[in-house]
Amino acid sequence: MSSGTILFVDDEEQMRASVEQWLGLSDFKVASAADGQAALSKLQQGTFDAVLTDVRMPKLGGLDLLERIRNLDADLPVILLTGHGDIAMAVEAMRKGAYDFLEKPYDADHLVLVVRRAVERYKLVREVQRLRSAVGSDQSIDARLIGSSPAMAALKKTVRELASVDASVIIRGETGTGKEVVARCLHELGPRAGRPFVAIHCGAIPETIFESELFGHMPGAFTGASARRVGKFEFANGGTVLLDEIESMPLALQTKVLRVLQERVVEPLGSNKQIRLDIRVLAASKTDLRKESEAGRFRADLYFRLGVVEISVPPLRQRKEDIPLLFDAFVVEACRLHGRERRSATPEALALLMTQDWPGNVRELKAAAERFSLGLPLEGATETLNHAGPSSKGLGELVADYERQVIAAALEICEGSTARAADRLGIPRRTLNEKIQKYGLRAISS
Repeated sequence: MSSGTILFVDDEEQMRASVEQWLGLSDFKVASAADGQAALSKLQQGTFDAVLTDVRMPKLGGLDLLERIRNLDADLPVILLTGHGDIAMAVEAMRKGAYDFLEKPYDADHLVLVVRRAVERYKLVREVQRLRSAVGSDQSIDARLIGSSPAMAALKKTVRELASVDASVIIRGETGTGKEVVARCLHELGPRAGRPFVAIHCGAIPETIFESELFGHMPGAFTGASARRVGKFEFANGGTVLLDEIESMPLALQTKVLRVLQERVVEPLGSNKQIRLDIRVLAASKTDLRKESEAGRFRADLYFRLGVVEISVPPLRQRKEDIPLLFDAFVVEACRLHGRERRSATPEALALLMTQDWPGNVRELKAAAERFSLGLPLEGATETLNHAGPSSKGLGELVADYERQVIAAALEICEGSTARAADRLGIPRRTLNEKIQKYGLRAISS
């Protein structure tokens, strides 16, 4: 399987043949061009994952080619090959969007490493773009629920199956896991997609105006009610209502909401006229509502009315393999939002992100990505994590670094117990002990 397709541009035939051969041995497909004009023709005819170009060439040089490529595809990585006297020029080119530059004479293995990194980055960016552009089709769930871990695959399968079923659903998950995102997917993938989606944050509405907010009111219904107000239930008619943080709704108000859900009618304050509702009701909760109802803190009849189906949203610590893609997607989004040049976390940094537990889940990771996009240090992070840019380490070293960090984190969590750490990591204790010795780590107890 090809590692990617590269366009190499150089006016020296011998150089083109040499680089083509070397990249070909590294599983890349390579096309070459003798100058920038010829390169542009090839770019318009084919699809490439990276461009490797000399700076000084006849007809159209590397810097002009970079500018043209940025106009064609701002994400396509361009790597410049420079002479010693061109370094200042190359640095300026990177400010204008070049991915990297290599000074001649360059090390062939390092060239392959830089090209491979550029291709991986480009493929990741295109995947993020594909996920985001999938709105309006069944694939839009991938644009919203980012991740390919088993936990996320199972969640997406459940959401797809329930989207077309007009049943009430309770979505349970920790703070920041994306419960509202799941609710929006259920709405947008179902038959009500063209109708309103109304999220009611039950914990944010004061009890004194709760009925007015949800059910609406007529002029003169109370002091200050000078005009007719459409409540959130009526506004959502034909669409979907999400009762977010429903566990925080006072018991007295739960009774009134239950009546609306049972009878599917709403009566604005100050009116004797009932308005019939056609809505799908979803609820989101940080707690187990069944246990809350058994303890008398939540109405059991409302729980059974809402809980036709329950969905559990996994915390980020249970799907750590999704962290690199999530972090990168959030960085891309934040850079675009703030008008910043795109930044890239090093592989070491992404590996370190995967060793953290993220108690704030996806919301916390998104905040970290936004700080990173602004060039701000990540709280509690090492210098490696706060560094943006390419890594000089090979794949084997990166894998070893990550394995060492994961084992060290497991030992710390398990207070040095190899038995508990091995169980947590899902490996035999003997294997863990060998790795502890290999990486010079310390275990306190067996």
